[in-house]
Amino acid sequence: MAIRVLLAEDHGLVRAGIRALLEQIEGIEVVGEAGDGREALRLAQALHPDVVIMDLTMPELNGFEATARIAAASPRSRVLVLSMHGDEEYVAQALRFGAAGYLLKDASNAELGVAVRAVARGQRYLSPGVSQPVIEEYLSQAADAPSPVERLSPRQREILQLIAEGHATKEIARKLEISVKTVETHRGQLMKRLGVRDVPALVRFAIRAGLVPLERS
Repeated sequence: MAIRVLLAEDHGLVRAGIRALLEQIEGIEVVGEAGDGREALRLAQALHPDVVIMDLTMPELNGFEATARIAAASPRSRVLVLSMHGDEEYVAQALRFGAAGYLLKDASNAELGVAVRAVARGQRYLSPGVSQPVIEEYLSQAADAPSPVERLSPRQREILQLIAEGHATKEIARKLEISVKTVETHRGQLMKRLGVRDVPALVRFAIRAGLVPLERS
């Protein structure tokens, strides 16, 4: 049977290009596309794909958070991160959030197929450009010391991303179907937990953590 793939990428042209490449690979079927992490989560729960190819920097709900939620809600769907970021902190964080593989965007067409098949078989796949021993050491060292992002709750990370994307408090409340006061409470807790005093500092933290790209700030 064909490997059923859900593609999550916010740039339409990039998504179309990746889909075209996947459709050329025998034994792989693209069953859905998502333009943000929230849509990726919804489609993963509805379609139960074998593999979710996940970009990290997406609006509304970033790829890290979407990966964690898909891993919890649809454990049979394996997440393969496709990212331009090859530094160990990004890779390790994606793996800790539940990704089964990490593929760099400069990978060849052949490597894309290899990665999808490996992840679908239940294996872990890391691009050759990513040092597996370094990542293993990083994960080992970080096991007992979660990163500042991991110490936040899923709701706090979600609100942090929306704040960093420039959404107003009332807009965040509407999107998440919670009260304005609840958003304000979460914002205060974020500042306290991260040791910052204002919204610009929250934005800078979100950018450093990879929750939003610099151009969206």
